[in-house]
Amino acid sequence: MAKKIAIGGDHAGFEYKAKLIKKLESLGYEVKDFGPFSDASVDYPDFVHPLSTAVEKGEFDLGIVICGSGNGVAITANKHQGIRAALCWNEDLAALARQHNNANVIALPARFISYELAEKLAEIFLTTEFEGGRHQNRVNKIACS
Repeated sequence: MAKKIAIGGDHAGFEYKAKLIKKLESLGYEVKDFGPFSDASVDYPDFVHPLSTAVEKGEFDLGIVICGSGNGVAITANKHQGIRAALCWNEDLAALARQHNNANVIALPARFISYELAEKLAEIFLTTEFEGGRHQNRVNKIACS
């Protein structure tokens, strides 16, 4: 089980992020909040780039990014060669992101899913293992460098 989790996003994801941090800590995860620290309008790359760098460097096992659609944070995170961020809005996608793609960041769309579903998707993502095998060959071909 991944123990060190990086979490961040934007103002649209702030409420979900705050609740999710408390939930994850209650489950024994060590969580670092990369921001934002209020629901005031912000630019998500300012938070997602540092989070992604920290996950790339191995300072955290996995990351969670949350914004309104999930797209902006996923696109930003995926600019990092060592990041495989998956936008997930249902349980199957959260599991497959880990099982088949060895995703290391989950992107959640706060304006399109309930908080309860966001919590469930995070739990699935954090507890599902990569299957390796034939999927490893594909994952090896993702990065450009």
